[in-house]
Amino acid sequence: MTALLQLLGVSRHFGSFRALDGVDLTVRAGARHAVIGPNGAGKSTLFGLISGTLAATAGTILVDGQDVTRLSVDRRVGLGVAATFQHSSLFLRETVLENVLLAVERRAWAGAGAAAGAGPGPGRRRRAGARGVAIAQARELLDQVGLPGRHELTAGELSHGERRQLEVAVALGTDPRLLLLDEPAAGMSPAETARLTELIGALPGEVTVLLVEHDLDMVFELADTVTVLHLGRHLKTGSPDEVRAAAEVQSAYLGTTEVSS
Repeated sequence: MTALLQLLGVSRHFGSFRALDGVDLTVRAGARHAVIGPNGAGKSTLFGLISGTLAATAGTILVDGQDVTRLSVDRRVGLGVAATFQHSSLFLRETVLENVLLAVERRAWAGAGAAAGAGPGPGRRRRAGARGVAIAQARELLDQVGLPGRHELTAGELSHGERRQLEVAVALGTDPRLLLLDEPAAGMSPAETARLTELIGALPGEVTVLLVEHDLDMVFELADTVTVLHLGRHLKTGSPDEVRAAAEVQSAYLGTTEVSS
């Protein structure tokens, strides 16, 4: 299968501390790929380097063969990379619909550029038509992630689990090819985690998912490929069964005898 994302010898240093040290990673197109590891393994740093919120100290990051190592977050969004983060980036005073609409329009602006209006009258009609299409897309995404009937609430009125669902809708609003999910189940109840797991599992196959997550039950239910980081280095990549059975992975998780599913 074609690789959508590749990391080649990627490192990130904070002074003398090597948060990531020469990591290689390949994520194939259409994969459900999870990154796990004990606390301090470098998972969030890896996520930041791929999304563009952190700059790499060394190495190369490729998206569909294009070098994005030095590109901004916005440039990566334009190439189809979208992310949700551990800490909410929602506009809590805006409505649920408006949060998604901003993402949909952001993607449209990136694609259309200055082609939005030639004359004042036709330009206004085109913009009105584009706005209508964007609203319809935003409503469809909210229904897709399980938030029908919540469109007019403010994001701040949603439960924690619903905010996570909204963040996925916002990310999908940019029409991503690569969706990065950073600890999406953090702080969720078991019921909320189950709903989110179902939501991620139902995403279209053309959306490649890279998941960073502590909840191993969620990981092993969703992922077809798992990469383990330990002390900033690549430890193991394989199927869920291969990773569960690997002695080096069990040792990394504080000497436990089994990485449970």
